Amino acid sequence: MDRYKLIKEVGDGTFGSVWRAINKQSGEIVAIKKMKRKYYSWEECMNLREVKSLRRMNHANIVKLKEVIRENDILYFIFEYMDHSLYQLMKNRSKVFSDTEVRNWCFQIFQGLAYMHQRGYFHRDMKPENILVTKGVIKVADFGLAREISSCPPFTDYVSTRWYRAPEVLLQSSLYDSAVDMWAMGAIMAELLTLQPLFPGSSEPDEIHKICSVIGSPDEKSWSEGLLLANTMKFEFPQLTKVPLSSLIPSVSEDAIDLISSLCSWDPRKRPTASETLQHPFFKPCYYIPPSLRARQSIVSKTPPSSAIKGSLELKNSRRYSAGVMSLTKPSINSTKTNEPTRTGVQRKLTNDYQAKESPLKKVENPTKSEKKGAATPTPYKPPVRNRNTVGPVANTGRNNRRVADATDKLSQISLTRGSQSMKMKQPPPPSMKAGDWHGRPYEASPVRGFPKRVNG
Repeated sequence: MDRYKLIKEVGDGTFGSVWRAINKQSGEIVAIKKMKRKYYSWEECMNLREVKSLRRMNHANIVKLKEVIRENDILYFIFEYMDHSLYQLMKNRSKVFSDTEVRNWCFQIFQGLAYMHQRGYFHRDMKPENILVTKGVIKVADFGLAREISSCPPFTDYVSTRWYRAPEVLLQSSLYDSAVDMWAMGAIMAELLTLQPLFPGSSEPDEIHKICSVIGSPDEKSWSEGLLLANTMKFEFPQLTKVPLSSLIPSVSEDAIDLISSLCSWDPRKRPTASETLQHPFFKPCYYIPPSLRARQSIVSKTPPSSAIKGSLELKNSRRYSAGVMSLTKPSINSTKTNEPTRTGVQRKLTNDYQAKESPLKKVENPTKSEKKGAATPTPYKPPVRNRNTVGPVANTGRNNRRVADATDKLSQISLTRGSQSMKMKQPPPPSMKAGDWHGRPYEASPVRGFPKRVNG
């Protein structure tokens, strides 16, 4: 601890006090949490939930633990320093925060909670005092009560500050999970919008009464498990009707009211997770799309692709859909077979289908002897004419196939005799070449190159 100089005490809690300090070597301002109890071994320190959880987390919206020091059996946690807490901002505020400020703050908090829950931990003590702010950046702090989601119950029934404590915890349930953090965030979000606590109970029974006065008393449909917990404690819920949140939180958007209502649900299973909350319409403005991408998207949507690149675009689209991305519209695949079903299988299936289309081309590149003679046996596929002036790769395929077939039939019917050759060719015939055909009959044939030029001309 000789490397740090304590400046001022900024907080005092049940388990320790927090000091603002400065690193003498680097000049960095840090926050030092001094634990109140004694620790006589380093293993005992490393087994603390706060140390174990923070060592596994590295997120922009979770406070960073820089160092752990044990000196004279006293444990110190060195954290990055944050200017304020949400509680301090609300305490010194005379005017309510705007929807934009609350949206940006809560969006960051839910990002940190989503990361935390995915890493297997839930906080259990979410309150404005444990949410720190510096220049618009929010970080979740104080993981002293954090617990692993996979840890075996029963859990302790005294977690979090009473005003932000979930109903299942108030009813001393030993089976709860990360949904308790979501309930607390609903209460914190409402307090940010009104600067007044939503459920300010003075005791556990009074806290339940305050909850019933806002969201109504639970029943078999809304929370049957809660009624069983109340019967076990021999507790009877007060019979109160629900009050519209819009009357308690005026001048806020309907999306904000809907989100708070879903977070503050009696049944923990009906509360959205942190990841689901980030997809709520209330946070839609937080997903920023750069203007350059917006202009590019509008150009792509308004300008149809030309026929020359249509096939390649459709192939890319089909590959994209096969990778598991869902969309309301599916790409149309142009083909000479109009009744061919759209392929939406996995990537391997799509690749096989695409290769199956190309495989006939490879067979025609090396034709057999029967094809050279113009045999009557139909081939499964006839390649298109290699015409570089063709506009589209698919549009003229059928027409070119018919032309090639007709030309092939005409060539196969022409007799290679001297008389027919003299009638179709005005130039004197080249020197004859004696040879025998397959049947042993002699004939005189002209060079192969000259004959097709006259026919095509």
